[in-house]
Amino acid sequence: MKKKLILPVALSTVMLAGSIPVSSVFAQTADTKVTNSVQAIKAWNEKANVPLFVKERFSDKYSSSNSSEALNYLKKNEGKTGINNPDKNLKVKSVQKDKLGMTHVRFNQAVNGVSVEGSEVVVHFNKNNEVVSVNGRVNQTIADDAVDTAVSLSSESALKTALSSVSAPEELTYEPTAELVVLPFEGKNYTTYKVNVNFMGDEPGNWFVFVDAKTGEVIDKYNGLMHADEMTTQKGAGKGVHGEHRELHITQVKEPNAGTKFALADYSHENLGGIVTYDAKNDNTSSNDTLYVGNSAAFIGDYDRALVDAHYNSEKVYEYYLNEHGRNSLDGEGMAIISKVHYGNNYNNASWNGRWMTYGDGDGVFMTSLSAGLDVAAHEMTHGVITHSANLVYRNQSGALNESFADVFGALVDDSDWEMGEDIMAPAAKADGVTVLRSLSNPNSVVVSNEQRRAYSTNGGVYPDHMDEFYHMPTSVDGGGVHVNSSITNHAAYLIGQEIGREKLGQIYYRALTVYLTPNSDFSDARQAIIQSAIDIYGEGSAEVAATNSGFDAVGID
Repeated sequence: MKKKLILPVALSTVMLAGSIPVSSVFAQTADTKVTNSVQAIKAWNEKANVPLFVKERFSDKYSSSNSSEALNYLKKNEGKTGINNPDKNLKVKSVQKDKLGMTHVRFNQAVNGVSVEGSEVVVHFNKNNEVVSVNGRVNQTIADDAVDTAVSLSSESALKTALSSVSAPEELTYEPTAELVVLPFEGKNYTTYKVNVNFMGDEPGNWFVFVDAKTGEVIDKYNGLMHADEMTTQKGAGKGVHGEHRELHITQVKEPNAGTKFALADYSHENLGGIVTYDAKNDNTSSNDTLYVGNSAAFIGDYDRALVDAHYNSEKVYEYYLNEHGRNSLDGEGMAIISKVHYGNNYNNASWNGRWMTYGDGDGVFMTSLSAGLDVAAHEMTHGVITHSANLVYRNQSGALNESFADVFGALVDDSDWEMGEDIMAPAAKADGVTVLRSLSNPNSVVVSNEQRRAYSTNGGVYPDHMDEFYHMPTSVDGGGVHVNSSITNHAAYLIGQEIGREKLGQIYYRALTVYLTPNSDFSDARQAIIQSAIDIYGEGSAEVAATNSGFDAVGID
């Protein structure tokens, strides 16, 4: 796809004017109006995103654990859940059964069949077909405000508007998508096209643009960049960025007039579309990216090293999710795991763009090749898992949770410490005392290097480890603090892990992510979800539940 945002009253007035500057007298009334308006919008916004968590003490038993019975429960318990006319206002998104025998029915809130952005409800059945809990977030303004879901704008026009609003380049990484949704935004529910536009280049983006389906106006937008022939796979070897010997799965390929060569393509895992590593060639043009091919089964050249680590680390993360959680790839259904290495020039970043991972080479001063970090690979690949589970919106507290879960699983896969990025810091950075990107064990030990973000600090400019130190940023700065405030929930995870161990921490957090969290979940929602997950697995009153409560208490999350 190519693209070719009031006598006594008067005396009183004089006296007042003499004691207060004239501008203040007249501004006060205007300020009051503004304040009232802001407060009204704030109250509306809160009603448009109401947390829901119902836990049943005495459960009704149903004939089956399915969407119909979930709706029957919700219709019977409208007063308890606050969801009116559920059979009319909800539509089924998914039904999943887990290894504990529980079934989880996930609904989207909807108006005339059009999904309400970020509003999801999950009904949880135990193995005896009893509803034990319901959680999620609902838009309660829908009951008060009539929402007209008729459209005047075509999806094609919305797409053109979206492309222009984000200054999208000619080359896009994949065909944009447009989905009709109801968007609650600043005091009003809008019927919009949610357009996803993805591109690479100097300023890569995975943009979500909400275009009014009646007027064509851009209502809101945010960048969600988180950060053939049959082939036989064989064993190969390579040398990593720091000189480590890596055993690899590679594939023989035959190129015209070139004989047999070897590609960083691993098709050895059953029901997996492959683990494939591409060379991005430092040119910012994704159409030029190619499967990396070498002349021998030994990838030991200097240019090979970053590619070798990306390929090796991808398999390690894949194996963690498969062996620990029974998850087959990022989507749980065997999607190919794609890495693109040598992206950009002096690029100090790695990212998940919704389809694949991208790794820069670093600038050699602050960072080295980012693919060298197993925790970095696990972080980026976990963003992929999040996309295909809770799908946490990438801004404000939900975005910070997105980053935090990625960090937590980064530290669980790379289990040598509780730090992030220790293997990608360049010598000069280390010499200046910058040895990690973030620390789960001691967030306050790391300075927030970005000056714009640091300006919102109340703790001396270091990463926060408690809600008392929360960085109140606008969404224009780090998406509202997604990379900074995440350290608060990171630290909670570390404290819990110290009590119960990494394995149990992983089981609890994975369940919370894939079973309970919804797109607009905030820190308090996460606490509930993680505690409930501990209860599900280890039982009410267990040491694991106590440790989870204690961890969140310690960082001030209620």
